[in-house]
Amino acid sequence: MRPGTFVRLAVAGNRTDAARVALTALSALLASLAVLAALSVLAIQTPPGDSGAHSEQYTNALLREPGLRGGTAFAILLLTIPVLALAGQCARLGAPTRDRRLAALRLAGATPGQVTGIAVLETGLASLIGTLIGLASYLVGRALLHRPDTDGRLPLPTDVLPTLPELALVVLALPMVAAAATALMLRRITATPLGVVRRTRRAGPPRPWPALLIALGVLGAALFQPIREASGDRLTRWFFVGVLVVAFAAVLGVILGAAWISRQTGRLLHRHASSPAQLLAAGRLSEDPWAGSRTFAALLAALVFGAGAAAFRAQFQLRDDIERKQNWQSDFGDGRNEFYLRAVDLVDLAVAVAVAIAAAGLLVMLIEGITARRRTYAALVAGGVPRATIGVSILWQVLTPMVPAVLLALGAGYTIGRLLNPDIVLAGDWETVCRATTELCADPATRDRHTELVRTGGMTYSPDVPLDQLALLGAGAVAATLLTVGLGVLFLRQNTAVEELRAG
Repeated sequence: MRPGTFVRLAVAGNRTDAARVALTALSALLASLAVLAALSVLAIQTPPGDSGAHSEQYTNALLREPGLRGGTAFAILLLTIPVLALAGQCARLGAPTRDRRLAALRLAGATPGQVTGIAVLETGLASLIGTLIGLASYLVGRALLHRPDTDGRLPLPTDVLPTLPELALVVLALPMVAAAATALMLRRITATPLGVVRRTRRAGPPRPWPALLIALGVLGAALFQPIREASGDRLTRWFFVGVLVVAFAAVLGVILGAAWISRQTGRLLHRHASSPAQLLAAGRLSEDPWAGSRTFAALLAALVFGAGAAAFRAQFQLRDDIERKQNWQSDFGDGRNEFYLRAVDLVDLAVAVAVAIAAAGLLVMLIEGITARRRTYAALVAGGVPRATIGVSILWQVLTPMVPAVLLALGAGYTIGRLLNPDIVLAGDWETVCRATTELCADPATRDRHTELVRTGGMTYSPDVPLDQLALLGAGAVAATLLTVGLGVLFLRQNTAVEELRAG
């Protein structure tokens, strides 16, 4: 097959295929903007001389201080997680129509490898278009936002630019990753002239083994501080790496555990169902419990990071309160806690954007699910089931596993964040204590062998549990889901017409 034919077949399709390509390009655009913004922060040069010197050309302390730029870039990169999850969800949009188109190509003589190559090329081209638009948007935005104040200082790092190899890597690597992910997802699927066949299916119901990943993340967070204290400053540079590994284990455990939660809540809902809508939702949850892991992946990941950020905020706020209360000039008196709180503000902003992006991905999944099961829903409507009942069943299907999954994500994220931030111990005075009998302590010849210095009068402060912030995160996620379900149900009427019973 000629390359030109490959390209024409990859871009061919109906309006649903065009929407899938557009959403994939949008995901690549958002991901490229996040990566380019993080690279811009890391490209800031520290003034020569002292490695801790501040870059005074910026108004924001997160950009001025070298020690805060890594955390700032890390917070920005968090945005790529829900964006990539959104890209994976967009790839499923219009899957039944695409499957029929691939089957037609096989019937026309295309090989299985050529059919897979067409699907991979479609994703790669869409992602490449998105990254190119993202690069252009970054360069234009950099020029428009370059506005120094009266002192010549900048609010954003618009005076620096990532290197040319870094720009090329972002533009080319993201489409390659998207294409590789598409090829990986299609490795167990074969397009035949009679349709698309999945070679292997998940065997058996989901198991609760993902809880081990969550426990591994919690254990790693609990051991992180003792290992760091025992090793001194040698592990300081690996702090963000360790946090990322621990958080990834917990996020993966929460996402995979959503399947087990879906199955258990489906069984519980079936046992106590009191309406046809609940029975329909319970049947769907029991039939495909893995849909929960696919649907809520980006949202649960954002909540884990958001709850962890809430734990860090509580710790920094406690340090700041102690400083203000006692007016310390050492240990906590350098004013850096305000900078850290601003860094956490950036993480909170990233989490809010991530929740919005995850809600958009959830909307894509709901529309795709309604479209894929339109014949089933049309048969229910033809049999006398009201459309309102089907809409309520979709609401039950989404919210029933989501609420416990959200609680699990918030609990895991906060627990890990709390373990990474131990209690604050304020030192007291050193006193000499003799650990022996009265006779040995009274004898000058033996007293020195049994005496030791002990710190007394110290105080330990523990940060409060930020219930208000955790509740706001959970309520925001549920509210975004309710809004998404409401928008998705709007597509129910046009996909439950009786004519859909004759659709292919």
